[in-house]
Amino acid sequence: MADFNMPAVFAIGWMLALCLIGGLMTPRADWYARLRKPSWQPPGWAFGPGWTIILGLAAWSGVRAWNAADPAQQTSVLILFGVNGLFHLLWSPLFFKLQRPDWALIEVPFLWASVLAMVIGLWPIDRLAALLLLPYLGWVAFAASLNWAVVVLNPRTSATET
Repeated sequence: MADFNMPAVFAIGWMLALCLIGGLMTPRADWYARLRKPSWQPPGWAFGPGWTIILGLAAWSGVRAWNAADPAQQTSVLILFGVNGLFHLLWSPLFFKLQRPDWALIEVPFLWASVLAMVIGLWPIDRLAALLLLPYLGWVAFAASLNWAVVVLNPRTSATET
């Protein structure tokens, strides 16, 4: 039986969990369809493949960093990816489940900071691992501007309104 690369298995599991949970927390409800959105918003079908690529690069980054790290650094790698996973999973329920784009906008800087922390934290371990996270950092910045535009275009949108 072939040896499994456990860091790769774990990283792929992390990526798939974030994609699956994020997708399940992103219903296409009538509420979302009624929101005013900026003209520059990508089409809905682009988000799934985009996130899959971004999180695939992040998983690759995690494997590279883990394999290059000493035991103390491996703990840091786990913490960085764990914190990021938490903030990654918080945004969709705030925006879609609670129907609070304003609350999601408050959460976005924490998500962005967690990706930036991964870039900074991985840089001394494996520079390519850090660079693989730049599309994630850029996408979260773009998503933050999209989130902001939705809040501005829908100033009274909340879960309590009908």
